[in-house]
Amino acid sequence: GNDMNYTKPPKSADLGDSMTTEEFAAIIDEIIDQPPWRLQADTEADYVDGNQLDSSLLQKLKDLGIPPAKENVIGPAIAAVCGYEAKTRTDWRVTPDGDPQGQDVADALNYRLNQAERHSKADEAMSAAFRPQCSIGLGWVEVARSNDPFGYNKRCRYVHRNEIYWDMRAKEANLSDAGWLLREKFVKKSRAKAAFPKFKELIDGADAASGMGGYGGYVVEGGLSTGFQPGANINRAWTTKEQAWYRRETDEVCIVELWYRRWVNIYVLKMRGGRVVEFDAENAAHQAAVMSGQGVLEKTTAARVRRSYWLGPHRLDDAPSPHPHPHFQYVPFWGYREDMTGIPFALVRDMVFPQDNLNSTIAKLRWGMAATRTERTKGAVAMSDDQFRRQVARPDADIVLDAEHFRSNPGARFEVKRDFQLNAQQFQLMADSRASIERVGSITAAMQGKQGTARSGLQEQTQLEQSQVSIADLMDNFKSARAMVGEMLLAMEIEDIGHEQEVVVIEGDVLNEAREVILNKPEQDPDTGLQYLSNDVLRTRMKVSLEDVPSSSSFRAQQLNSLSESIKAMPQEMQSVVFPFMVDLMDLPRKKQVVEAIRNASGQTDPNQMREQIKQELMHDLKEREIANKERLTDAQIKNIVSQAVQTTVQSMFTAMQTGAQVVQMPLITPIADKVMQDSGFQLPSPAGDDPNFLVPDGLPPVGNAARPEFPPGVQENTSPAFPPVPQQASSGMDGIETATTADNVQGVSQ
Repeated sequence: GNDMNYTKPPKSADLGDSMTTEEFAAIIDEIIDQPPWRLQADTEADYVDGNQLDSSLLQKLKDLGIPPAKENVIGPAIAAVCGYEAKTRTDWRVTPDGDPQGQDVADALNYRLNQAERHSKADEAMSAAFRPQCSIGLGWVEVARSNDPFGYNKRCRYVHRNEIYWDMRAKEANLSDAGWLLREKFVKKSRAKAAFPKFKELIDGADAASGMGGYGGYVVEGGLSTGFQPGANINRAWTTKEQAWYRRETDEVCIVELWYRRWVNIYVLKMRGGRVVEFDAENAAHQAAVMSGQGVLEKTTAARVRRSYWLGPHRLDDAPSPHPHPHFQYVPFWGYREDMTGIPFALVRDMVFPQDNLNSTIAKLRWGMAATRTERTKGAVAMSDDQFRRQVARPDADIVLDAEHFRSNPGARFEVKRDFQLNAQQFQLMADSRASIERVGSITAAMQGKQGTARSGLQEQTQLEQSQVSIADLMDNFKSARAMVGEMLLAMEIEDIGHEQEVVVIEGDVLNEAREVILNKPEQDPDTGLQYLSNDVLRTRMKVSLEDVPSSSSFRAQQLNSLSESIKAMPQEMQSVVFPFMVDLMDLPRKKQVVEAIRNASGQTDPNQMREQIKQELMHDLKEREIANKERLTDAQIKNIVSQAVQTTVQSMFTAMQTGAQVVQMPLITPIADKVMQDSGFQLPSPAGDDPNFLVPDGLPPVGNAARPEFPPGVQENTSPAFPPVPQQASSGMDGIETATTADNVQGVSQ
């Protein structure tokens, strides 16, 4: 997988200065001084297309009477490599980077990315770029937003190598360290004026294609005719650029699109968890992180990507990059690069000489088989030399000899010879040229689907694997470039979603049902009450990586064969379980119905239905437990209420008894208590309560018949104020209030 930071700089950030005319002129001078390689690349591309006979060679062959011959073996070899790419093509898959909470976001982004792959024609563009990648060493794919308001909002297009120039001092394969990248494109004046309405007068006054590659003729290599033709008498001596160069009536101008980087000083905020973001002084969260010590500020240097448009020396527009990623919008697909110069090359470079040798050998062999050598004395034939030479090469030649010449010249002779030994040598050389194509290109006959030297299936498989190993580094470069295209599309998808809530419906397949994922769903933390977004795309994207998943029919067939062999060794009950997965790997039009029929016939339950059933059973069990708990809680609450009622009744009775006792002991408090209760708003209950009928011990009169208790007869009540008697003498000395008098109650008073 690959990781990419999609964070866009803050609004107040320094985005770099615009490109000046002097800097643009310096870039043009650098392009002129770059190592030449485009003419050779165009020649190699012509060889792949079958245009392998040079104009001067065709003229020489015509002068010698040799018919032009060509057997294109480079084209099928490159087609085999391109077919291998198509058969091993993979899909992108987005996975959460170590955070299981990001699985839903990753699934939703994966679905969106696969949709973008189809609708933006990414596979077609990358396959088109792979052909020049494996042929001449470089292909380009543009990943940008579409200008069509009614179509899909993203596009992937193959761009020809002669339209793009780049900073060849860059070392990184993705050009992340390149200072600039320039693309030329010829467009109609009307389209240019619609794109740049402020410069209508400038565009109207421009001469159409006044110089090679635009104004000034600064592109001095590439895009010209190579002089190679598929055969004689074919007028192919022009290219698209030359047509724009020579035909002013096309009314086209050359617009230069220049991408470049500016390096600026910025402050980054390094968080404790390892996340690094550019510090935004206007962001309260960033300020809080710095103040609380959760993040540390650090000054560093960062690159800002900008884009400008030029018409000759005139700058039409200059602005920061519209994309959320830190790359140019053109992805290079590298074959190989020279060690000293960085010039791209690929498989065809070493195939050119064997191809030339094969073509010349075939031409000479054909000529040698039909050519004849004659030896004659002068005047031996009764025709001119030109007539004789034209006649002697024909299979039905009619040559009239001069009889008088032979009678008058005893040594006169006429002899026609053919050199078959030379033809055998030529045939051996031709076979060796065919074999050398495989040797230098490592593209065997087995990989091209032809009968080779293999005599068994194992030898055939071994030769095929050897060819695949020989181009493994080439395929690895393609995989890296393909992953970069996916990352750029993913960055645009994330930018489109942003903070807005979006429901992504992930389509189901044979084994999985369709499901919904809600991205950026506003929710509230029940503990803190803070608002937050669940499945936050802009935060989860830092945890997203890209990995390729093979999706070709051949890969599914290999999986099907492997799974079939594994199922054979399984028990019967396990085979019925795994069989639906085998059906999923088959190319059947109604796989889902087949799987359902198999499960119904075998009594299997659909995994989703099983999960739903288990979920329902668990919910039913939890519901029963909840009801039982509620019943026990209700019973306990009822018992508690009953006990509280009993307690309240007893307390009321006790309070009533205490009140009655107080009234009996102090009858005078009754009117005072009445007044207090009346002032408090007391009202008699209506209707009045019932008599509780408290039990009274035997022998006591009712409360209403006596105000004070009576003593048993014969006992006199002691009403003396000296009762009970006070001791007159103490058993020990007494102080203070314990003495008989009050004179010593206060310290310091004499008795």
